This record gives sequence, structure tokens and C-alpha cells, in this order.
Amino acid sequence: MKFLVIPEDFRNDQHLLEPILTALLACLGFPRPKLRVCRDPLLGGIDEAMKLERLEEVINRHWGMVDVFLLCVDRDANPHRRARLDEIEMHFTPRVRFLACEAWEELETWALAGLDLQGPVRWAEIRAERDVKERHFVPLAASRRLTAEPGGGRRTLGREAARRIDRIRRLCPEDFDRLAGRIDALRQPES
Repeated sequence: MKFLVIPEDFRNDQHLLEPILTALLACLGFPRPKLRVCRDPLLGGIDEAMKLERLEEVINRHWGMVDVFLLCVDRDANPHRRARLDEIEMHFTPRVRFLACEAWEELETWALAGLDLQGPVRWAEIRAERDVKERHFVPLAASRRLTAEPGGGRRTLGREAARRIDRIRRLCPEDFDRLAGRIDALRQPES
């Protein structure tokens, strides 16, 4: 199966999504998973990523080359985000296989879940934090002197986190593990 991940903005998100989701597909037993992050068009933010017209543009551009379209956005403490993502999924189903997920609260949370964190911060605090990127991820990247690399440390930290998919699933059940279950269900024959 060929997966196209549609992020809010690929410029940073690709460095987390590509290694983590490729590792998830392998863990779920997809033989030689093929996953690409959508770079064309650049959506450039949550508002654009949630517009049906922009998503239609992505689907039309990649039609026939992709088996599953996967929209991955931040939840950003928006309790209505899931309902909107469900609406988007319904719009595209059954025309294409389209899954939408929201990372609580930001994609960087998934990377942090796969890493050994130092200091007094407990996981429950990170999971409840609205601004995970600013409060936890950026300081970690800075402490490891990774901010000058592509994605501000996301390349290295995303690859490291991808080695611990089971841990990410366990620590992020509402979003990442739920996504894993939905992707796994794609392998089942349609009835």
C-alpha cells in the first residue's frame, strides 16, 4: 500500500511524520510500506489543511498514485477538531481511502513519547500541555544542540522516537494508538 501523509505544513512536520509513521506501518505488518509526505502543494497551516478545496487539490494531484490519504494535524486544544476531521473523512469516503487524525496537542508529542526525557517533568504534564512544542520539544532540541538541523531537531528526534513505536502507542492512546488501529483495519478485506 502507498500512503500519502498530508500535514499542516510539511517543512517541519515531515521530519517527524515520515520516520514515525513508516515505523508504525512496519510494526503493523505492512510489507515494505511506502509512505510519502505531501510537499506539493504546501498547505502552510491548520486552516488550509482543513479546507475541502485544498484537500481536493491534493487528492486530484496524487490520484492513482496513492492507496491511502492520511491527514495529520495538531489538535491545538480544540475539542471540536475530531468532529471536523470526521466530516472531512466522510466527504472523501468512499471515493478514496482517507483517514484524518489529530495529535494531542501537537505532533511533537508523539516524538516526545518515544524519547527518554530527563528532568522532573512527568508524562501526564506533557500530555496535558497545550503548547508542547514550545514548552517541551524546543527546549529538548536546544539541550541536545539540534536546533540548527532541518526541522529544528525534528529530523534526529523523529528518527529516535520511531524506534519506540510501542511506547508511543502506549503513551498516546487517544490519538496515536487510535490511528494505529484504524490503519491496521485497512489490511482487512472489505466486506
